[in-house]
Amino acid sequence: MLPHYDKILVTTDFTENSDHAFRHAVMLARQNDAQIYLLHVLPLVDSSMRSYLSSVLGENKLEELEHSNMEKARSSMTKELSEFAKKELKDYPDDYARFAGAEVAAGHPVVKILETADRLNVDVIVMGTHGKGPLEHVFLGSTAEKVLKKSPRPVFVIPLPG
Repeated sequence: MLPHYDKILVTTDFTENSDHAFRHAVMLARQNDAQIYLLHVLPLVDSSMRSYLSSVLGENKLEELEHSNMEKARSSMTKELSEFAKKELKDYPDDYARFAGAEVAAGHPVVKILETADRLNVDVIVMGTHGKGPLEHVFLGSTAEKVLKKSPRPVFVIPLPG
């Protein structure tokens, strides 16, 4: 039996390749009459920077600023993602009807992508990858590679268009 996808999670980092991956997800959704969810993950401030800012600003002030700014960023980016989908699919109303919403999460990208995929109970994850050099890849790996290794569901990794 051939697989069927009802829900597709598309990750984005607001790059051209993320837009390219979104277009692939639209075609996949069209073929399966599936819903499309968009996700962007905001990375958290690393611990050394957080310690420094906390010592300069004070812990309470830092938490207040983080919370206030995080909510503003989430709201703004969620709106931007929704507008992107509307603009991208303006000539394809049937495809736009499949757009189920956009989310912005904060935290480690791999963890948040997998958590969101579980919470939304998606059937497949679609994400772009970047053409990083071999040295960066050896030491850091990529978000796409880590999601691919840890996800129990299919992950489509879309390379930069050549």
